[in-house]
Amino acid sequence: MTTTVLSPLERMRSAREASRSVGLLTDAAKVDLLRGIADAIEADVPRIVAANAEDLARGESNGLTPGLIDRLRLDEPRVRALAAAVREVAVLPDPVGRVLDDRTLENGIRLQKVSVPFGVVGSIYEARPNVTVDITALALRSGNAVVLRGGSAAQSSNAALVAVMRGALSAAGVDPEAIQTVDDFGRDGANALMRARGLVDVLVPRGSAQLIETVVTESTVPVIETGAGVVHIVLDASAPLEWATDIVVNAKVQRPSVCNSVETVLVHRDAAQRVVAPIVATLQERGVTVHGDDETRRLAGGVVPAVEADWSTEHMSLDVSFRIVDDLDEALAHIRTYSTQHTESIITADESAAERFLAEVDSAVVMVNTSTRFTDGGEFGFGAEVGISTQKLHARGPMGLAELTTTKWLARGAGQIRP
Repeated sequence: MTTTVLSPLERMRSAREASRSVGLLTDAAKVDLLRGIADAIEADVPRIVAANAEDLARGESNGLTPGLIDRLRLDEPRVRALAAAVREVAVLPDPVGRVLDDRTLENGIRLQKVSVPFGVVGSIYEARPNVTVDITALALRSGNAVVLRGGSAAQSSNAALVAVMRGALSAAGVDPEAIQTVDDFGRDGANALMRARGLVDVLVPRGSAQLIETVVTESTVPVIETGAGVVHIVLDASAPLEWATDIVVNAKVQRPSVCNSVETVLVHRDAAQRVVAPIVATLQERGVTVHGDDETRRLAGGVVPAVEADWSTEHMSLDVSFRIVDDLDEALAHIRTYSTQHTESIITADESAAERFLAEVDSAVVMVNTSTRFTDGGEFGFGAEVGISTQKLHARGPMGLAELTTTKWLARGAGQIRP
């Protein structure tokens, strides 16, 4: 099943029309629909992998970084994991129809505040074909239609995935126009999506800091900002070496190309002598290039001199920056200066330091004694995620189903008039 309308505007109008029927689907119907999408994805694994191979070949010839190539790749296990993620979303509680407030006024009118779908959710993202499936599944489960702009790097993969999912909607008797893509219009499609106020209710960008800034500044559609991940781990004076080593290595090495991998490690001066050298050595054994200030370089060998730009860089690669700080005050000041307000973690045995860190750090997710890699919708129990919101309006942190709904008030009276 492919899209049939010709222009971005027509596609978004079709999504708007389809959103009305999707918003009225019962919980059971949405569950069945997502299970059908998961089955269709698994049935078409060879087609999806072949399409992705085209993108990978084109990306390598165009010089995409290893981190972007990793995000772009869809082998058979990853495609099956996409289907599994859709099934996980299918069994999550329906976010639509929740009664958030219920009261009866003195005049007898009953008021209820209930959760309802946005209507049409748009997303602009880069080289991430998994987002095509994740956002579509979340949008449909929350009763929304979706319009996607996935970028030229993943165009073949996204086209195959959209076709498979639209086919599953058609087979289920649901209007396939509820899933739209404007990829084939390139930048014109992205521009049309950003200016589709009245047709698209909310727009979620995912990708580089430059892409997000462009969408935030140029869109007339309301935007939920997902930020770049200049993520910090603080090793406090009391940080246990084993915890510190395991957590820093996991946060950098487990998947360096994602937004919740650590970029800067701040080490309390009282811990530096005992933790810097072994942690740096372990990172280097795993292929990590460590960028360090002068004190870090005195404590460990093979460290590249850090420059000012390192503190504000989201490497998305096997690179990490180390800095020695005098105390927790200096660590907090560094985070306030350079953080993108995504995720920060402290490793400490001092409960007062932990509680102060939790209270004072102003990021979407703040952690104690755990890897920043856990900032993820799936790990938080949301199933897939729309993105990690770093803004403060409506949604913050990993965005799941509830964040794709809004509210309306229902008033039930018996002939009352206002005096």
